[in-house]
Amino acid sequence: MLGAEISIMEYFTEQNIELLLERFRSLGPLPGILLTFLKSFVPPLPTIMIVGANAAIYGLWLGFLYSWIGLVTGSFLTFWLFRKASDTPFIQRWAVRPKVRMAMVWAQRNGFSFVFLLSMLPIGPFVVINMAAGLTRMPTFSFAAAVTLGKGVMVFCVSYIGMHLSDFIAQPVKLIGVALFIAASIWLNRRLQAYFTSSAAVASEPSNTME
Repeated sequence: MLGAEISIMEYFTEQNIELLLERFRSLGPLPGILLTFLKSFVPPLPTIMIVGANAAIYGLWLGFLYSWIGLVTGSFLTFWLFRKASDTPFIQRWAVRPKVRMAMVWAQRNGFSFVFLLSMLPIGPFVVINMAAGLTRMPTFSFAAAVTLGKGVMVFCVSYIGMHLSDFIAQPVKLIGVALFIAASIWLNRRLQAYFTSSAAVASEPSNTME
């Protein structure tokens, strides 16, 4: 499994993604939408590189739109599948995993914030978020609204960077902002996961009652 993830990461460089999009550009928006759609089912795919490549190939606004449609559609489909199949033995085996269980407990308490905040980050456990929301039977409208808004913020930021990548290369000092954005995303993602995990752990502990 680890070897497969490494192979995927080695192939999906920014240059290879742009070449792939250019090769199938005759298909219109489908390649750009499909790549981001697959992110919900193939976690190792690099979100930042794919979204940035979409903006570089299709332009800022079309690239943003295609990436946003793909990510939102993939997230919603994953959520819907797990919501519908939450009682099956196969899905229940996933539900008992520690990370998924913790995410489910927090999603039950504050599902909208859980999905919205983590959806804004370009790096994060997207599959776990969608699974947890589906397994807890989060209201469909709340999930759709949270994903739509959260992904919109994230995709626009990454698309803007991808669209103006040449400016960043010409003026390397601007790369500091990109590095800070990525570092802040990683830091915030870890902080939020730690908060969600600790909150879920507290919520899952049996309360002591006075006799």
